[in-house]
Amino acid sequence: MHALPHHYRINALANGNENLALTAEGLPALAAAAPAEFDGPGDQWSPETLFLASISSCFILSFRAIATFSKFEWSQLECDVEGVLDKQERKMRFTGVTINAKLSVADGVDKEKAKSLLEKAEQNCLVSNSLACPVHLNISI
Repeated sequence: MHALPHHYRINALANGNENLALTAEGLPALAAAAPAEFDGPGDQWSPETLFLASISSCFILSFRAIATFSKFEWSQLECDVEGVLDKQERKMRFTGVTINAKLSVADGVDKEKAKSLLEKAEQNCLVSNSLACPVHLNISI
């Protein structure tokens, strides 16, 4: 890991009512638009879906690092994240996030250790640590 602090930069460009173009140096561009719930087309990544994608990808990458460090063998981790967007204190915000983690392991693998490592991944996920709303973790092994 590089020394902290780390700095990240993206660029978002909008032309009229077209999709946003999201770019960052060295990365493929993404198109984004408002979700259907905000009268958008509903067929592009939106700030809301990108937000949840950042939680799920950070959780999985945190687990991968922790499992590697712990020499824990696993075959697949599926992470389904659900967020609730609501008005709270006169502001739109996510009021809760649920991470549904489904870990596949070989027969005979210590499931309690697997559960402990998944919980540690959630506790160390920098994105979920940055949230103001509660995060709930459901585990299936």
